[in-house]
Formats: sequence, C-alpha cells, structure tokens
Amino acid sequence: MIVEDRDIANAIVQPTPTGSSNRDEIGALITGADYRGLGVVRSLGRRGIPVCVLKRPGHRLAAVSKYARNSEVWPSGDEARGVDFLLDLAGRKGLKGWVLIPTDDEVVGLVARHHDILAKQFCLTIPPWEKLSWGCDKRQLNKLARELKVDQPWTVCPRDREEVAQLQCSFPVIIKPALRESYNPLTAAKAWRVDDRQSLIARYDEARSMIAPELIMIQEVIQGWGEAQFSYAALCQDGRPLASVVARRTRQYPMDFGQFSTYVETIDDPGVVQPSVRLLEAARYTGLVEVEFKRDPRDGSFKVLDVNPRVWGWHTLGSRVGVDFSYLLWRMVRGEPVPEVRGSSGGRWIRMNTDFPVAVLEIMRGRLSLRDYLRSLRRPFESAVFATDDPVPGLLEMPTLIYLFFRRLFLRSGGS
Repeated sequence: MIVEDRDIANAIVQPTPTGSSNRDEIGALITGADYRGLGVVRSLGRRGIPVCVLKRPGHRLAAVSKYARNSEVWPSGDEARGVDFLLDLAGRKGLKGWVLIPTDDEVVGLVARHHDILAKQFCLTIPPWEKLSWGCDKRQLNKLARELKVDQPWTVCPRDREEVAQLQCSFPVIIKPALRESYNPLTAAKAWRVDDRQSLIARYDEARSMIAPELIMIQEVIQGWGEAQFSYAALCQDGRPLASVVARRTRQYPMDFGQFSTYVETIDDPGVVQPSVRLLEAARYTGLVEVEFKRDPRDGSFKVLDVNPRVWGWHTLGSRVGVDFSYLLWRMVRGEPVPEVRGSSGGRWIRMNTDFPVAVLEIMRGRLSLRDYLRSLRRPFESAVFATDDPVPGLLEMPTLIYLFFRRLFLRSGGS
C-alpha cells in the first residue's frame, strides 16, 4: 500500500482560490472549539491572523478565546450538510481563500472526501482522501507497516463471529474500530479491553451492533504504562518532515490505552524517529501528523499503534520547544518558507483538569509517588488551556476541573 503518486504535496500547497480577499486579510477557519482548537486559535491569533471558530455543543473553549474573531455553530447531520454549511459560510462571511484547519476525525474525513469542491473556496490543510486514508483507516496502517517491516502489535481483522471464536491468541486483547469518524460507545472509548474468550465474543457481538464487521480489529495488548508510550509528531511535505518533536505520553486517561494524553514530555529517541520517517516517506504524506508507539518490554521494540493525521491533543507543546506547528502549517499551505526544525527535549505539557484526577488515582494505586507528581509540575510547562494573555478559557475550565476531580476520584476508585 505504498503510495506512488509523488504529487501529494500539491494537493495541499495550492494557490489561493481566485476571487479571495486581500492577502493580508486572509485568516483561518478552525473546525473545533475544544482545547486542541484553542491551541490553534492562540498560535495564529497571537500573530495577528484573523480566526473564526466552528463550535459544537459542549465545546466552546476556543470560541471564548480573545484571539477568536467570531464563532459559528457546526451543524448536526450528514456530510452533505457539513459541506453545504462550509460553502455557504465562505460566501456569507467572506471567507473565500481562508485556511481551513479541521481538528477532529469526523471533519478531517469530510474535508478529505470532498476535497475538490472545498478547495475552490478554502486553502486546505489536509490531502484528498486517497492520500489520507492510510492514516485514518487502521487496516491500511497495519498493511503499510507490514510492507515496510515496521514493528506493530499482533493484529487481526476477523471475517465473522466464527473466526473470533476460533482465534488463537493470548489474552488480554483489545477490540478497536478501524475508523473513528462516527460516534458510538466503541469509537468514544477508542478500544475495549477483553481478558478471556467469552468476553471477546460478547464484545465482538456488541461491536457489530455499532459498526460494520469489516471495521472491527482485534489486537494484542502491549504491557506498560506512561513510561512505554511515545509519539513522533511532525509537519511533513511530500513525506519529508520539516518540523518535528519526539515525546513520551507519560500520563493519559485511561492509563492503559488512553482516549487522550494528560501529561506529555519531549525527549530525544532515534528509535521513535526512524520507523515514523519510514512510514511518512512511504505514504508521501503532507500535513500535520502524530504517530503513536508503545515500547514492548519483551524486546524493547517500538510498535506503531496509531496515526493521527491532524492536530493532536498536545500539539501546543511544540511551541514550548521551538516548533509552533499551527503557524508552520499556516505558512506551508500558503506557500511561504518553512524552516526545518526539531523540538528540543525537556519540554512538558499538561492538561490540568484531566491530569489531576489521573495522578490522584495513580498515587492511590501505588504507581506514582506524590513526590514525583509534584516534581512533574515544576515550571515552566505548557498548559493546554490556561494562559495569562488569554484567561477566559482557563476560567471556563475551572468548574470542569472541580467536577471531574470528584467524579473520577470516586467512580474510578470505586470500580477498581
């Protein structure tokens, strides 16, 4: 599944659509108002770039940032409605030629599949679906990793229930979806852990009621906690990393196979870089990407788990270590020069409202000492939400922090 088309970069680095506004007036349209979108808004807004935010119910952090010029509500419904909304918005708000930056899997897929028509109105930051699907569809990632001999966990895509019942595997394993664009309990959880065959069959039946059988994957569990979770994040052009960082996802929620990171540190480890670069070069990938790994304690190998071909949760850590990914992406898609940079080690990022409950539970379980936790909070670090020059999102986050602390502390500890 190695991509041979060498024009991948041209699908993104495109001329500004004709009829657009003056170059100095062109801004960015951010689809997503959670903390990921907030990081993009701040990165561009601090440089005087106009920003408009598309928000969903329950997500408004980026929309209340002082760097957001205005916001609109993203419509519910199918892809056709989303495309029509974007096209109407371009004309109604004078956003033709603006840089469109999706921050979640659903809108990434929408933009990629309707690339041609949207590219007539916006400057796009992701490639068409045929150039992007390897990073969105875990089955294609699995195939590409096999072709390149990049280490990965044992994985199978069962044809039916009978194959699951006869599967020869060691437990525990996880059931996970090949695509995460639709919202349901499985895609929301990211993966389900199962510890025996009876549970595997039951969970498989449950998964089949939510997604198509061909989208169900079963994968071995690589043991380890935060010390074993790594990422390579980069801005690429035609498979060549222009800017990159290597990170350890020290804490995440949940800790076994997290839905999102809560505490991340930049490190220097060639063992993470090499397989990442091989994957990205083979795919001729252009855009922002995070490649996730877990180090197998049995042999020390880094095994690729997932790829996020979009803004990832901790992307603002890059600016702390010399790589402002959002701004560099802005420059690249507008045809402006982008310096080749690598982020320094020692940077730290934290999302306090989720990391604090995780840390409390880890301390209670004996996997984290209070001393080590307090040491991890020493400044300087990059906060996902709190910023002295943009305080309102942080104030909005405070009630959530208090609520989640008590909810997770008592519910999770009660279920341990």
